[in-house]
Order: sequence, then structure tokens, then C-alpha cells
Amino acid sequence: MNSFVEQVNKLISSRRSTKPRYFNGQKIDDSIVWQILENSNWAPTHGLTQPWRYKVFSGAGLEKLADFQALLYKKSTPEANFSPNKYERMRTNILKSSHVIVICMERQKSEKILELEEIEAVACSVQNMALTATAYNICSFWGSGGVTYTPELKQFLGLGNKDQCLGYLYLGYSDTPAPSSIRTPIKDKVEWIAD
Repeated sequence: MNSFVEQVNKLISSRRSTKPRYFNGQKIDDSIVWQILENSNWAPTHGLTQPWRYKVFSGAGLEKLADFQALLYKKSTPEANFSPNKYERMRTNILKSSHVIVICMERQKSEKILELEEIEAVACSVQNMALTATAYNICSFWGSGGVTYTPELKQFLGLGNKDQCLGYLYLGYSDTPAPSSIRTPIKDKVEWIAD
């Protein structure tokens, strides 16, 4: 097997998600983030709609995003359900990141391509980013909890009515090595039909 194939296989199997609470605050050079974004742009896309749109938060922008989501959580959560710990996590996890890329899908105006296919294209684009981050020894985590699917976040991001936010891709470095992972055998998940 040639070395390129081996490198690709190793890259894919070594990709891990690292939660931002484990990030150490070290900054990633913006040029590397631009390369991560460039590689995202080469995802497969039905009809070449290229529906991925990204909002990159860094520096003081991280404070802006952290404040927005923590205050929205506080405002929209009934007092009986409000968790000060969750509020604090929503405020501080973003600030441990070097960059947070907010993952958005711009809906095709004609809506000729199914929305699900547009979401799938964005997911492929995000996988390209995660793999590129791994190649640079950068940690990443695709999170979609908290305020991700709220109309308030759509408004904050300036998204159109039919556009969607699909989560945040947190990027950073960590002093804690990513844990190993396992997968059940692929043969248990495949039905091969040859005749």
C-alpha cells in the first residue's frame, strides 16, 4: 500500500472529538484556520449548491458569542430549571477555544435540492474541517446543544428564514491526549449484495 493511502487511513481513524473544556487556551494561527475552511469547501455538494456558510469567532468575538448564548439560556430558562453550572459552562467553554466556527446551511433559493441533501453536504464539509484539524494536531468538537436551534441564534447570526444553524465547531489545543476509540466491526453494519 502506498504511503499516501496509509496516511489517509491513519488520519481518518485517528480523528477524535475533544470537548472544549479540555482546551488549554493556546491560539491557532489564523492561516491554519483558513486552510481548514478551504478544505471544507471541497466537500461533495449536489447541484454544486455549496450550502455551507461559516461564521468564525475568535478574539473578542468569542466573548460576544459566549455572552449571547449564556444570556439567552438565562433569559429562556424557567427559574426552577436554571442551572448556574450550565450557565457558567455556556459562558466559559467558548472562551477556552481558539476559534469557534458556527456551522450554517444556506437554503437554496429555488429549493430544487432537498433540504436534507443540503444538510448532508454541510456535514461532509464539517468532516473535512475535523480531518484537517486532526492533520494539524488541533482538537475539534462539533457541538449542537444549548441554543443551536433557536430563532434567537438565527437572528444573532443574520440567517435567512429557511437557513439553519447546525452547531458549533470548537477548535483549540489540549494538554490532555484524546482517548482511544473503538468501533464495532464494519461487517456488522453492511449488507453486501452482489447478485
